[in-house]
Amino acid sequence: MCRSDQIAVNTTLVLHRAGGWSPLVSDRYQWLEVDLGRRTQITAVATQGRYGSSDWLTAYLLMFSDTGHNWRQHRQEDSLGAFPGNSNADTVVQYKLERPVIARYLRLIPLDWNPTGRIGLRLEIYGCRYTSDVANFDGSSSLIYKLSVRPVPTAVEIISLKFKTLKNSGTLLHAERQRDHSLTLVLEKGRLLLYHQQGVSSSSGGQLLLSLGSLLDDQHWHHVKLERLHTHLNLTVDKNTQQVYIPAELSQSDIHQLSLGAVQGHGLQKPILSNRNFHGCLENLLFNDLNLIDLAKQNSPQVTGNVTFSCVEPVSVAVTFTDSQSFLQLPGLTSWSSGVVSVALQFRTWNKAGLLLTFDLPQQDSTVWLYLSETRLRLQISKMGRTVLELSAGSGLNDGQWHSVKLISRQDRLSITVDKDEGATAHTSIPLPLTTDSQLFFGGCPAQESSRQCRNPFKVFQGCMRLLTLDDQCVDLIKVQQRLLGNYSRLQIDICGITDRCSPSHCEHGGRCTQSWSTFHCNCSNSGYRGATCHSSTYEQSCEAYKHKGNTSGYYYIDVDGSGPVKPHLIYCNMTEDRAWMVIQHNNTDLTRVYSSPEKSQHLANFDYASEEEQLAGIISQSEHCEQELSYLCRKSRLLNTAEGAPFSWWVGGPGPGQVQTYWGGAVPGSRQCACGLQDNCVDSNHHCNCDADYDQWANDSGLLTHKETLPVRSLVLGDIQRPGSEAAYKVGPLHCHGDKNFWNAAFFDKETSYLHFPTFHGELNADISFLFKTTSSSGVFLENLGIKDFIRIELRSSLEVVFSFDVGNGPLEVRVETSVPLNDNRWHIVRAERNVKEAFLRVDGFPAATQEAPPDGHIHLQLNSQLFIGGTASRQKGFLGCIRSLQLNGVTLDLEERAKITPGVRPGCPGHCSSYGSLCQNQGRCAEKANGFSCDCGQSAYTGAFCHEEVSASFKATTSIAYILNEPYQLSRNSSAWPSSIYSDMTLRGENISLGFRTSQSPALLLYVNSFYREYLALLINNHGDKDQKDLCLSLVIFATIFLHLLKSNGTYIIFQIDQNAKEDFNLTSDVEFNSIKSLILGRVQDLSGLASLGFTGCLSAVRFNSISPLKAALLHPDSPVIVTGPLAQSSCGSSSPANPYAAETTHSSSGIFKLYLDPGQPLVNAIRSDSALIGGVIAVVIFVTVSALAIMARFICSRKETYRSQEVKAVQPEEGHEFPFSNQADSQSAPSENQKEYFI
Repeated sequence: MCRSDQIAVNTTLVLHRAGGWSPLVSDRYQWLEVDLGRRTQITAVATQGRYGSSDWLTAYLLMFSDTGHNWRQHRQEDSLGAFPGNSNADTVVQYKLERPVIARYLRLIPLDWNPTGRIGLRLEIYGCRYTSDVANFDGSSSLIYKLSVRPVPTAVEIISLKFKTLKNSGTLLHAERQRDHSLTLVLEKGRLLLYHQQGVSSSSGGQLLLSLGSLLDDQHWHHVKLERLHTHLNLTVDKNTQQVYIPAELSQSDIHQLSLGAVQGHGLQKPILSNRNFHGCLENLLFNDLNLIDLAKQNSPQVTGNVTFSCVEPVSVAVTFTDSQSFLQLPGLTSWSSGVVSVALQFRTWNKAGLLLTFDLPQQDSTVWLYLSETRLRLQISKMGRTVLELSAGSGLNDGQWHSVKLISRQDRLSITVDKDEGATAHTSIPLPLTTDSQLFFGGCPAQESSRQCRNPFKVFQGCMRLLTLDDQCVDLIKVQQRLLGNYSRLQIDICGITDRCSPSHCEHGGRCTQSWSTFHCNCSNSGYRGATCHSSTYEQSCEAYKHKGNTSGYYYIDVDGSGPVKPHLIYCNMTEDRAWMVIQHNNTDLTRVYSSPEKSQHLANFDYASEEEQLAGIISQSEHCEQELSYLCRKSRLLNTAEGAPFSWWVGGPGPGQVQTYWGGAVPGSRQCACGLQDNCVDSNHHCNCDADYDQWANDSGLLTHKETLPVRSLVLGDIQRPGSEAAYKVGPLHCHGDKNFWNAAFFDKETSYLHFPTFHGELNADISFLFKTTSSSGVFLENLGIKDFIRIELRSSLEVVFSFDVGNGPLEVRVETSVPLNDNRWHIVRAERNVKEAFLRVDGFPAATQEAPPDGHIHLQLNSQLFIGGTASRQKGFLGCIRSLQLNGVTLDLEERAKITPGVRPGCPGHCSSYGSLCQNQGRCAEKANGFSCDCGQSAYTGAFCHEEVSASFKATTSIAYILNEPYQLSRNSSAWPSSIYSDMTLRGENISLGFRTSQSPALLLYVNSFYREYLALLINNHGDKDQKDLCLSLVIFATIFLHLLKSNGTYIIFQIDQNAKEDFNLTSDVEFNSIKSLILGRVQDLSGLASLGFTGCLSAVRFNSISPLKAALLHPDSPVIVTGPLAQSSCGSSSPANPYAAETTHSSSGIFKLYLDPGQPLVNAIRSDSALIGGVIAVVIFVTVSALAIMARFICSRKETYRSQEVKAVQPEEGHEFPFSNQADSQSAPSENQKEYFI
């Protein structure tokens, strides 16, 4: 039987004395209750086992109360409810409360005890006397404090109080200030809201400044403190504080009237909560150091009101359904035989679903369920498995607020009502014939399988219930607790144990918190962060990091501090071959003209940047280099004057508000010079700036500001603009920064016993760790930090496994990721680990992440106290061999390089990045190692850009010609054995590699012409076949095509030919074909030639490459190369873009394009391609082949195969007469085919 023993603190239960408490039955339904006689400030409790026995507690709960009802469970740090007990009967275990508890009653509930004994306890409670001033507000009373004299302005104002209430809404206080400002603190749905109103005629509801607290209508004391400190307000509710900045006019006004419990004397301002005064008790109400309740007791004229000075506390017994085994069973009433049934209750929960009530109707062989589903209340009557009635009412009933439900059944009506007038009512005409023998089950059903009286096909209820009434008779839940009424299991009676897991919210960075009874969830959508608590950033910290993921130029979100407080922001990243530039714009980057004006002596320009101050500071700090253009164009407008005189103009730059700078672009800080002064080439040697010469002609002082300490430029003042004839123009360019010191910060560990150490890592609630590593070892510890019991460690357990282990007081946990490829391959691998109050997370490269959920209601604080070890452990065992790079803890990068400089066995930096990032270089681009990173060398590629991925394209006219001139050979003798002095550095390569992209509607057209010093030539043509009968059978579309042409020599000439992604065509030529000693490469029109060659090419050429030569790229981007350009040539993006409507492409009726290859036999081929796959990957162009294009291309190939060749053997043909022959037959033409030359059609 359950017993409730009330023992005074001065009984024989005190420690170190004989005796002790031991209930008759040892189970979890026992408790020991202590009445301290009055409210006391309790600071500690101590326990000891029962004297001379094997009876002691190993774990227990503590409850506190002011009245002996409405108990509140005391929780330790991390919200733990259980307290550790004793390990024997003699040792004393004392627990000091983190914060003193004010209460009269203490209840100790045993959880576990010595398994070979019984519940046994000796107890001492430590504390001191507590006094307070209390006022009771009944909903119509109020308290008003008026200052008798005009308040003296003060920088600090403090209002503090305690309150308790059962009502979830009411006005707590209203503070009227000078200049018609007011602050109102109201309780709304159990939360405290602070509003600001301005103006006596204000009709709005005011501006919400802060919202704090939750479930404050629990009839327990809550501490509130409102502080005005200069320019901001602090609101504290219990242990949580929020801060808000306030307008200057509000910070400069003082309170002259304070209303408590109601809004009095608010003039024409609209009250925040109309007709909702506070109903409850206030305690220790202090304004600054003035006790207002004490003044009211003394009938001070400054304080008026109609309150009483004792707290009236209504008794409300609640019951908590904690888990799936919780239920409450009550018997029926004798009055139900009349046919009228009434059941009512109030509940509060966070769950969307759960059973509230169920009972059987034996007469109808039916079952009734009253339950929550999708936050609505539903009533369902089921008979023989079939639903005969279903009603629903209410919505949003899982908001944690108290909601009332009433079920009434009469002979002609059945109704359910939710929240009285504020809810919804549903009716039906089916009665409920309950009897005295009926059993009502609340919250769930008994666990016994033999119980047929209760079935629950729905989820169990988790939450609180109170005010249970049957036929308007309140159920005595204390009798239920004493087993005198009904039955129950796993209930907490006389306590509502609901907890708001979203107040304060563990969701970071604006993540939205939702919760159920046992857990919470963070919605990170649109926050820019991820993870269980929205802790880790979705974005990279720099353009450098984006580039090394293979991203090209564009706009990207940059999060400079990772998981830190600085928000991500959109920045343009300009990815060049050797840099990744971050470009931060401001409101005026254009050249701005300034005219003389006698009315003003100065011109002021302010520059507002797209990034916030914290973002700018982070970018500049982490970048290796920053620069900003500062230009001044002048005509009779001096800039800095002389070094001795005061400057006419200056600018402000640097972090925060910035500092005045008197040097100009291209000079150094403090020099009071321009670039020309530093270089000693100003137009007037007596001055250090060109503009200071004060000539009546335009001059220019321009340059880059490169000292990060003075960037960015925030404002500019121009002083010499008022004289007649003065003219000036200025330009402040965007801020450009490149490099990421954090991203490349690395250390190399070459001994297992070596390590780096740093201060203790503080990641109590959230810890995210990320780094890159490369190694040839199969194991080693990356990092470790220890506490007294807690620890955190990440290690390479094997070549295929990374382990993240930690302990926050709940026992060691491990999160493992196993990979399918070895991690000791000396390539960079990235590790991301996170531990928060909900889970632990580990990801390695792109392999599936592993997670480990945190235990519910367990320890959540990670408490470390030793140094943080990197690359090893304090025991110098299991050290890591290899490189660790870009190590970040909670968004802060550890400076491994600086620490490595002074640590034996560790070297700063870590070279060798191409093994990891070299694959990012495309189209024959070569990876070049750098001290910090790599770059793609596009010198041997026809492409450009950060990864040699941007096609170099140009639009050609009929007269356009590009000739790339090669070196002459040492000997022009065909019998010489010497190799020609050409650009080929590897003379063992044998073969030609030609690739290009084109778009044209011209036919015939010359794509490429190559000639040699031996009067040999190679031409790539688009040409009509010449068969007029076959001409109309084929279509030639205006498309963009990419040609792959390989010429290999192996006992003869072997040609591989491919257009776009179509199938390759292989051809064999005669074995006497050779081609070497190349003289020039020509694109477009061939000068001094007639016939087809003189037609040139009209259209787009892109990514032209002949072996290692890129003539088009050289002509457009490298004008110093041996290139001769004739006619109009304009770089364009024609090669990378496709027509908006591919079906609208121009078509011409002509025979399919036939490509002609001219080779002179007898010479070897050079520079063979190494592999087909390498070529395809290097020269592929972006082409859209839609249905029409595909059909046309197929038709073209079909035609060409029918018209040109019937087999894989290519036949030699004789030159044709007339204009169809592609080149002139003039004898003096050095490019004319000789009698030994042969023409091959492919």
